[in-house]
Amino acid sequence: MKVSVINKQNLRLDQEEVLQKFMAFQEAMIDKDLEKLNEIICDNYTLRHMSGRTQTKQEFIDEIMDGTLNYYKSTIDNPDIRICDERAVFKADVTLDAKVYGMKGTWTLHTRQTMEKIDNEWHISKWDN
Repeated sequence: MKVSVINKQNLRLDQEEVLQKFMAFQEAMIDKDLEKLNEIICDNYTLRHMSGRTQTKQEFIDEIMDGTLNYYKSTIDNPDIRICDERAVFKADVTLDAKVYGMKGTWTLHTRQTMEKIDNEWHISKWDN
């Protein structure tokens, strides 16, 4: 299994939708699925790496597609999901097995993602690590 969840609490249906969208995002990163990444990620998306570097949607996707960012496995630990109207905040410790910028390893990211509901679908607008 490429994406798994551990220590999951009972979630409401709307929270489960957010978790499923995050899992689909992780699978698209692993599979280098350009169409799915473009579908899930908002155009105004920003990613702040643990190094402090910020990327746009296009920069992030380009580095996945050109092999600069390679993801192999994702484990989502203890997801905490808060929803207010059409905005969700997803927090979890996400352990990624990856090769990024030439360095292979396993990193646990203290993830905070913001999602927006657009046309009744959740889309990722921001990812802070």
